[in-house]
Amino acid sequence: MKRLACLLLLAPAFAVHADPAFERCLAGLKPAAAAKGVSAATFERHTAGLQPDPSVLELLDAQPEFTTPIWDYLAGLVDDERVADGRTMLDTHRDLLARVASAYGVDPETVVAVWGVESDYGKTFGKRPLLVSLSTLSCSGRRRDFFRGEFLATLKLLQDGDIDAEGLDGSWAGAFGHTQFIPSTYARIAVDFDGDGRRDLVDSIPDALASTANYLKRSGWRTAQPWGFEVRLPAGFDASLAGRTRRRALSDWTARGVRHHDGSEIARSSLPPSTQAALLVPAGRDGPAFLVFRNYDAIYAYNAAESYALAIALLSDRLRGGDGLVAAWPTDDPGLSRAQRRQLQQLLLDRGHDIGEVDGMVGSNTRRAIQAEQRRLGLSPADGRAGRRILEALTSP
Repeated sequence: MKRLACLLLLAPAFAVHADPAFERCLAGLKPAAAAKGVSAATFERHTAGLQPDPSVLELLDAQPEFTTPIWDYLAGLVDDERVADGRTMLDTHRDLLARVASAYGVDPETVVAVWGVESDYGKTFGKRPLLVSLSTLSCSGRRRDFFRGEFLATLKLLQDGDIDAEGLDGSWAGAFGHTQFIPSTYARIAVDFDGDGRRDLVDSIPDALASTANYLKRSGWRTAQPWGFEVRLPAGFDASLAGRTRRRALSDWTARGVRHHDGSEIARSSLPPSTQAALLVPAGRDGPAFLVFRNYDAIYAYNAAESYALAIALLSDRLRGGDGLVAAWPTDDPGLSRAQRRQLQQLLLDRGHDIGEVDGMVGSNTRRAIQAEQRRLGLSPADGRAGRRILEALTSP
């Protein structure tokens, strides 16, 4: 499987010798595990032979949702390829998604958009052994208390038979399955929708999609209401009014000159003028702007990052047949779709750069090769970023 696109991906570097400090840390978790209902036998079975993976510590402060320019982040996650695949999934699982919508009140397009962003519709679950990553993060780095909770939740899921230890891989932070639940969320939210007596988000698409809808419902999803929409701001608009938690009535935004992206009045929408909405300007006043409602907050709860929530929201719009954003991002070097990234990688390979597989995933080897070509071509900054400028430069005659 390919690696998950919304995550930074570095190959594991497992220790080959026993780590006494790590072993002491694991031993110290036994009482906490017992308090969570994890038996001594389960604890011993699943911790025997574990060794830490220090490479996950490098990722704690390097999550792409917070470190990647939003135009790069969205270009790879809301591209034509993911839209086409998502529409196929909507058709393939039409009956299932209708039952999920009936049970939880969340529309098929939103559920499928989460699936598409989280695992590319089940193609990219992540390649890191979950127990290794979570045990490492439980014993080193910051947020140890959080990761210890996730590690113990994983052991309890294993003991209860919800998941199997064999092939239990996921992201560096412990998310796994079709829609990338972390273990504690899995324990609280996952449902058995296929009726086999087991909550299986790894091998059961019905369980995974229904669990995702259940998560959104429990996060405040309001049936038949939009997540939001793109808007146009008047000249000189005070951007300090923006912010996900700074809600105002639609009538207030209208009075301040905010309009639909096509210039029509918001008051003409089907939403009552008293509906509370927040304004988002993720790249500043000169970029796309959005009014968002409670359903956006439900999406945001899934992964608390604005770029992530917008990826889900915008992909769901495309799956409904929308054309995408109207306003351009404020950059002269837009991001690349996955197809364009693969094209760029092939061009780099053709020029003799050893970047590995042409997979559309921009890792360290690809970035180094881009940087070398930027320097050769006199492009500034020579930062190794995979943008439209370097692609066009390498395809020019």
